[in-house]
Amino acid sequence: MTIDSPLARQFVENGRVDDCPVIDTHAHYGPYKAIHFPKWRPADLIDTMDRCGVTRMMISGHRAFSDTVAGNREIADVIAAHPRRLLGYWVINPSYPEQMEKELAEYHTFEGFVGFKFHPGMHSYSLDGDAYKPALEYADERRLAVLSHTWAGNTCGPEQVRNVAEAYPNVRFLMGHSCHAQFEEAGKLARDFEHVYCELCAAYAQRGSIETMIEQAGSQKILFGTDHPWFDHHYGIGCVLFGNMTEQDRRNILYRNAERIFADHLGPGHARL
Repeated sequence: MTIDSPLARQFVENGRVDDCPVIDTHAHYGPYKAIHFPKWRPADLIDTMDRCGVTRMMISGHRAFSDTVAGNREIADVIAAHPRRLLGYWVINPSYPEQMEKELAEYHTFEGFVGFKFHPGMHSYSLDGDAYKPALEYADERRLAVLSHTWAGNTCGPEQVRNVAEAYPNVRFLMGHSCHAQFEEAGKLARDFEHVYCELCAAYAQRGSIETMIEQAGSQKILFGTDHPWFDHHYGIGCVLFGNMTEQDRRNILYRNAERIFADHLGPGHARL
């Protein structure tokens, strides 16, 4: 061990830190084409969470990226079966505006969803394009969260995030992957907009990325996520615990920020392991 961190020591010894719960704000559910996920079923998710000390996980469905009707309802069933452990994101597909209108009308009838999931890269549509407006307006009026895939490029990079942040100040906007490869710019966006947050999926792969975002925005603007089952919880948690930051920073990222932002959905004294 190269750092003096009681949290990191406990993690190495036990595989989890009981007094430092973890809230995963970016995960998925279900099989996916051309790749094998050995642990994606509900019982598997809960087992993985228990082993790693993850108290809550927020999921969107792989199926929903191509079929929002069946995919979002699949997630509704999964989170209804595990209300104390799983919360959901309702996937929005800008390619079907008529279907989106119907889906928005039905969103409030399902419990356990914290907001919307966008994937501009997968849907080949710009984050600040007109087709997303109905969902963003809906989220803005209700102060919902929007977790969007963000990545360096021309559909969901820092410029598109800034445009959305300026237009919808009441949306709690999570930059999934923190504009990957443009982490400094993502940090500046989180600094400039109170309602914009960095999220760490895939950022772990670049050494120093978390510290860069802390330097730009402070650890209170960074949320933990894994993209599970694409990436392993132990790896992501370890990157935070062994990063060059304070114990307070680690706690902010792993659970305190999510507890604050999603307080209405987690409930008072949400279950900790």
